[in-house]
Amino acid sequence: MRISIVLLLTSVIGWGQAGKSAYMARCAGCHGEDGSGGGHGPGILNVRAPKATTRALMAEVIRNGIPGAGMPAFPLPAAELEAIADYTWGLKGARGEATVAGDAAAGGKLFAAKCVGCHMVRGAGGVLGPDLSTVGRDRTVAQLREALRGGKGESTTITLRDGRVVRGIAKNWSPFETQVLGVDGQLYLLRREQIASAVDGPPLMAAVKEGAEDLVAYLSTLREAPGVALGAALGTGVSFDAVARPRAGEWPSYNGTLDGNRFSPLTQIDRGNVGGMAPRWMFTLTGAPAGLQTTPVVVDGVMYVTSVNEAYALDAGTGREIWHFKRPRTKGLAGDAASGINRGVAVRGDRVFLVTDHAHLLALHRSTGQVIWDVEMADYRQNYGATGAPLVVNDLVISGISGGDEGVRGFLDAYKASTGERVWRFWTIPARGDKEAETWKGRALEHGCGTTWLTGTYDAAAGVLYWPTGNPCPDYNGDERVGDNLYTDSVVALDAATGKLRWHYQFTPHDVHDWDATEPPVLVDLEGKKLLVQANRNGFFYVLDRVTGKLLRAEPFVKKLTWASGIGVDGRPVLLPGSEPTEAGQMTCPSVAGAANWTSTAFDGTSGLYYFFASEACTIYSKNGEWWEAGKSFYGGGTKRVPGEAKFLKAVDVRTGKLAFEIPRIGGGILGSGLLATAGGLLIYGDGRGAFVAADSASGKLLWHFNTGQNWRAGPMTYLADGKQFVAIAAGNTIISFATR
Repeated sequence: MRISIVLLLTSVIGWGQAGKSAYMARCAGCHGEDGSGGGHGPGILNVRAPKATTRALMAEVIRNGIPGAGMPAFPLPAAELEAIADYTWGLKGARGEATVAGDAAAGGKLFAAKCVGCHMVRGAGGVLGPDLSTVGRDRTVAQLREALRGGKGESTTITLRDGRVVRGIAKNWSPFETQVLGVDGQLYLLRREQIASAVDGPPLMAAVKEGAEDLVAYLSTLREAPGVALGAALGTGVSFDAVARPRAGEWPSYNGTLDGNRFSPLTQIDRGNVGGMAPRWMFTLTGAPAGLQTTPVVVDGVMYVTSVNEAYALDAGTGREIWHFKRPRTKGLAGDAASGINRGVAVRGDRVFLVTDHAHLLALHRSTGQVIWDVEMADYRQNYGATGAPLVVNDLVISGISGGDEGVRGFLDAYKASTGERVWRFWTIPARGDKEAETWKGRALEHGCGTTWLTGTYDAAAGVLYWPTGNPCPDYNGDERVGDNLYTDSVVALDAATGKLRWHYQFTPHDVHDWDATEPPVLVDLEGKKLLVQANRNGFFYVLDRVTGKLLRAEPFVKKLTWASGIGVDGRPVLLPGSEPTEAGQMTCPSVAGAANWTSTAFDGTSGLYYFFASEACTIYSKNGEWWEAGKSFYGGGTKRVPGEAKFLKAVDVRTGKLAFEIPRIGGGILGSGLLATAGGLLIYGDGRGAFVAADSASGKLLWHFNTGQNWRAGPMTYLADGKQFVAIAAGNTIISFATR
């Protein structure tokens, strides 16, 4: 035994020496000899949100590099890689921590008495200082002791020209503007012309003398990030009334308003001056996928934008970053979640709500991005994910899930905005024994899909939530799911407080073409009628009575439509023979991408015109007997493109169902920009060739364009900042905000 210990110690010492030598040769030039930073790279010891929180992750970062951040990959021999990882992990202080003599319980009481006003732990506390939820994991004992000596959190005091004084921490500073988190908890967006003087210091954190070692002992125990509901009160900030009835120039939810109209009353930019519109600022989400799908949300002068597992808060007037939240992408995902899609946030109170790729819902603090709570909606190892923007309804956060081609069981969830506690769940796929299960004859029910990945709409007066649902699985083979397959390819009207079903309408019963109904369900009040309209992927334009769910009108909006001759008086499609997939392949129209798709539509209540993109195209659909597996898609067949495709922007009069005008030759594949209509008489969108376009909303006449060279995947929006109207959109991985001169 003694010989074994000696050999082990000799091995560890040798390993450390080899690691140090390799680190000095490969890493010290950038990160410094002691890991505190060098001429070309950051420190690796004091990173608040470290990329390498375990030794294994440290080795992975070294091996793969950090694309987009300047760190190359190091495909080293295994022994050298492990030696560097071991040495670097030692530099971070993860091994061999010093003994702490203090009393952790006493330190916890001291923290509650002296520190919680500025620092958050597991979702509770202040936000002026950094979140300390994982400080015991991310800091060594020596670093904790050093921090408690004080002199941290350098403040700034700004005197404004109107006599007000703002003291706090500058989140960003430039010669042109600054963003300050004040000691009063407010976020101040200040411009150069407002500032009379600015003075730095003194530090906000004084030295801790009495009980310092107890506090170190307590902080050393903080190693786990928020993961459970805490019961914290919802802070002041954005009321639900401000979301349901937005203040002038704000865009507080995914569609701007909860009815999904994507219509703005702003008129500063109009038909007469849109020709002078030009980019005013740009912000690139470094390392994000090139096809951002986020729609910016703007409240109180702050813009929130997202990519997969990350969110940014920007000064909406300048594009300057205020804070950035990020988590690593999850490995082993299937489907859309694996491709890095996120469509945006919801806001309520002092919080921003964001879904992650592995089906978690997070509440972040609006001023700092610190995590307040984190709940798991579903197990990603069963092919679940999340990609959509949540929706706030009163004090609930409504969120759907993705995995609609991966054989999950679809549902929609509602959580308390304060605590993250789940209030209700509506299953879009019934369980065995439910009445609706009679519409699923066969073995596909347990993997029936019907996911809820597109943000729904809400009628605040009626208290009813309208949510579109996805296709059934397997997508192209209906042999093991005989029947209508409720509630797939539907819109469900739910009591928002309880999740109870009011009514449903199924657009495509027993869908075998992947024509999910996840196109925007737009709420329209027209001529005294309360309507819901949708241009569906199956090629028909629908008008429903949103109180009863009764079909009022269904008109085809494309010519290439071979699966149905129309929609009957009973609301069901009148099927045409020879349209279902076969093993050899069957051509059917519309295409698998749909006659319409998920991208945002717009409705102008003054003209009664509804705007959407449309595609004339067909696909060859085939089926096979492949069955569900974890980590794989569940299509049950495949598709082949048929040459000959045309894209249009269409304007339909909701009162008649007739085409008012169309803009042809939009170009490109699945158009992803979506649409925005404004009271300035503008229809704004991105075309299939990379141009950002403004057209006359009454006639379709093209008025202005700006070439970005990007493939669109995100919707435009508009807002006011510093009293000026901006129009913003995600182009590639960059947010571009336009205004007139």
